Amino acid sequence: MKTILALLAGAAVALVGTNAFAQQTLKSVKDRGELVCGVSKGLPGFSAPDASGRWSGFDVDMCRAVAAAVLGDPNKVKFVPLNAEERFPALQKGDVDLLSRNSTWTLEREAKLGLLFAGISYYDGQGFLVPNARKLTSSLELDNSKVCVQAGTTAAAATEEYFKTNNMKLELVSVPNSADMVKAYDEGKCDTLTTDVSQLYALRLNMTKPADHIVLPDVISKEPLGPVVRQGDDKWFNIVKWSLFAMLNAEELGVTTANLDAALQSQKPDVKRLLGLEGKLGEELGLSNDFAARIVKAVGNYGESFERNVGASSKLGIPRGVNQLWSMGGIQYAPPIR
Repeated sequence: MKTILALLAGAAVALVGTNAFAQQTLKSVKDRGELVCGVSKGLPGFSAPDASGRWSGFDVDMCRAVAAAVLGDPNKVKFVPLNAEERFPALQKGDVDLLSRNSTWTLEREAKLGLLFAGISYYDGQGFLVPNARKLTSSLELDNSKVCVQAGTTAAAATEEYFKTNNMKLELVSVPNSADMVKAYDEGKCDTLTTDVSQLYALRLNMTKPADHIVLPDVISKEPLGPVVRQGDDKWFNIVKWSLFAMLNAEELGVTTANLDAALQSQKPDVKRLLGLEGKLGEELGLSNDFAARIVKAVGNYGESFERNVGASSKLGIPRGVNQLWSMGGIQYAPPIR
């Protein structure tokens, strides 16, 4: 009995220590004067460095939004490139403050890994990319395909389930990262790529002749992507969550980078609350009341970030689809700032 009690006491002390460490994220970021943000190792449109080493993309904008909200400067971010297998351990160990890297929200990742998803920044789903030369129009025609999949992701199990359910034969080729997926595909080691549809559009840009390949229309899974934090730090979780919600609310209210100065003169109560002109909502998060205005000035509202990085006006050209606001026929929806 004494041994059991000692073990329980030790576990309790460890838990308290972990929580105490976790609750320090906001203070650590402020003391450091820099946000450490985990991103992909280079996924066009989402997170990729240019020739000078400057990072940009949809997920990068999330990092810069949080930096703008917390530090008042979207450039005070250290980007840490992580592959699929490195991403969650890096966050668990405290190597990064925030993970903003195409990661799917699942029960296991929250229940088993001790992580929290701070909202859904991109509603995605798993799909397939094939050469136009195969003349396929549906993933139901993929029988006997050799499919490349990235290790450490949810895609392998979903692919096996899909092929089994539809009585199709499959040869699964596991590769360590997205760059190796494209290489294996180009070298003929597989005739199909599978991952989130958004990533397929990005990977296609890296191919010698992007127009020679097509993303099939079928979506075989739900892949809600979003920023991730450690469990045990509610204050930090709320800051990241409401940074995303601020971008969505700004779009819904029509507040953009271009009209921000005019919006700051608005007499509309919901716009005034968003921009910190009424109430002390920012202070309740541990931020300045104008945190949302800082975000819009730094990266724009949600729609601006989407279109610039991955939407119709970008190289990827991904249709807005379900990521359109709820008021415009999509399912993107943020709680109100009030």
